[in-house]
Amino acid sequence: MSSAGVSTLSPVLRELLLSPNGFHTPHFSLDDEFIFIYLSYLGSLTPMRVLPCDTIESVKLKIQRTQGLPSLTNKKKLVCGGRELARSNSLLKDYGVIEGNVLHLVIRHSDIQTINVRTSCGKEFTFQAERCRDVGYVKQQIAKWEKQFADPEQQEVVCNGEQLEDQRLIDDICSKHSDAVIHLFVRMKYAEVRTGLDELSPVIVNPKIELASEIWNMINSTYDGLDSGNYPIRSAEGTGGAYFMLDSTGQRYVSVFKPIDEEPMAVNNPRGLPLSLDGEGLKKGTRVGQGAFREVAAYILDHPITGRRSLFGDEKGFAGVPPTVMVKCLHNGFNHSGDWTAKIGSLQMFMENNGSCEDMGPGAFPVKEVHKISVLDIRLANADRHAGNILLSKEDENDQAVLIPIDHGYCLPTSFEDCTFEWLYWPQARQSYSPEIIDYIKSLDAEEDIALLKFHGWDLPVECARTLQISTMLLKKGVERGMTPFAIGSLMCRESLNKESVIEGIVKAALDSVLPGTTEATFLDAVSDIMDQRLDGITSSIS
Repeated sequence: MSSAGVSTLSPVLRELLLSPNGFHTPHFSLDDEFIFIYLSYLGSLTPMRVLPCDTIESVKLKIQRTQGLPSLTNKKKLVCGGRELARSNSLLKDYGVIEGNVLHLVIRHSDIQTINVRTSCGKEFTFQAERCRDVGYVKQQIAKWEKQFADPEQQEVVCNGEQLEDQRLIDDICSKHSDAVIHLFVRMKYAEVRTGLDELSPVIVNPKIELASEIWNMINSTYDGLDSGNYPIRSAEGTGGAYFMLDSTGQRYVSVFKPIDEEPMAVNNPRGLPLSLDGEGLKKGTRVGQGAFREVAAYILDHPITGRRSLFGDEKGFAGVPPTVMVKCLHNGFNHSGDWTAKIGSLQMFMENNGSCEDMGPGAFPVKEVHKISVLDIRLANADRHAGNILLSKEDENDQAVLIPIDHGYCLPTSFEDCTFEWLYWPQARQSYSPEIIDYIKSLDAEEDIALLKFHGWDLPVECARTLQISTMLLKKGVERGMTPFAIGSLMCRESLNKESVIEGIVKAALDSVLPGTTEATFLDAVSDIMDQRLDGITSSIS
């Protein structure tokens, strides 16, 4: 790392990093217990002195107090070695953080906006600017980078089909286009605009599948938006590439596209996360490049309350997972490391909402809405259910809020190690399921679900299929014993990073009880027997 690369650090940090011999890791003999790690943010490295026994929460506080770094909100993530440091009370050493490790900070900016500029001659620039700046400032930056656009007076700046005046503030554009990265198209006046769209089509591996009308409407509206020159708008949040797709007017979001090659730790990830060396994703038991399949699987398996999901119908799923389908899309507005090629990913219907559950206390959420989320998460062993990926929709016909679950790229893992349920700490989770929900749970059939996913093109790996079977088994056995969502969910989630959950213990005991080469059916029978014993012991101790 050159001294120029350190210029973005505070004067005190620069002095620590630079010596006559150049860049080096500082050491202090009086503080041998401390270790030095580095925080990666906006392309620069900031050294931090921490203790291995520091909690993740305390490290976040240190980051917040460090000069030159942004104030942190709840919408922040730390990633180290390809794994999100998600548990606030866990220690750095529990995650294996050692001297010299790099922590990647992924947050949502409040006063700084990321701007992506694409010129009519094919050049692309991405930079950060303060929201108080105007379009004229953007033009000046472009003039510094591209000789053809050296005269700001000759530049024409377009955002989603709308030509922007020089006095237009970036903050004003942000308020109109939500929290997304601002994508601007810049051309010399009277130049021809090229959208960069060649293809958008669903990926259908089984000719017997006929997509529902609402999915076709979503695909067609997305295509019309791209064909009208409305570029995909990359979300400023999250650890992977997610793009808001606009309709033909450029005024309304219709879908969200997540390419598999832009997932966290994938080859074209736009967040700067390191490439996965062994293929494992950010969450234990998941694989890089399979997030899109899991997004679609969550929609397929979200059966309506009336019964199994129809192949051709538009029935709303019990938990309300938005319609989702695999598509292929070729557009130069996505993140490409070289020549732009067609991308495969999940396309999910954009749902109008009033924010997420992290913007409001859980007391206002109807019990039924919380319970429907709990059923989905337990059944799919969701490894990433936090308040930020539950949207709060407008009130329904009964004047009650509706919760919409999104972001299911970490469901159906190969193990239960990272299961995380935000709703576990909400008061509604301690209330019993209604008879209607109990009947729905009793109707679930993991074997049918596995066959249904195979019909749609995803032949679940044995380990993922096992997870679905065991979690569905636990859910059904739990409601038979009158257990609440909290009681069942607590069996799937670890109390701490290094303490196995009850369900992990059951699986381990079952593995120890069967002979090598035992069939999957025999193993699941062992799981069922041991689960019965554990659940009977738990319920009898409570009563």
